[in-house]
Amino acid sequence: MAKSTAARRAEAAERAPRPQRVRPEPPQLDRLIHERIRLGIVSALAVTESLTFNELKRLLQTSDGNLSVHARKLEAAQYVKCAKSFAGRVPKTEYRLTASGRRALERYLDHMEALIRATRER
Repeated sequence: MAKSTAARRAEAAERAPRPQRVRPEPPQLDRLIHERIRLGIVSALAVTESLTFNELKRLLQTSDGNLSVHARKLEAAQYVKCAKSFAGRVPKTEYRLTASGRRALERYLDHMEALIRATRER
């Protein structure tokens, strides 16, 4: 017996894959900046031209080793620039935020503001 047009359409609709709702991937946080000490470094450098190693260490209340490790990671990503010199016989390490570091911080802050806004709107 021949199937009706309506029956054939119903069967075809059952076999056809249903469109799935695809949510766009949320932008990812910059994990390099997200860590507390590194966020402190780039934030402090964003509001001043430069800071010495000792100024950052005092400001962030961290150890020499901890600051050194985190500053090197930011330097490797070209978010900060490190200049070493001597004041007399005393070594001086000075850090500056690079243009790419400033852009990365601005993206990070935009992302955090969007998260805060979305949370408050719920």
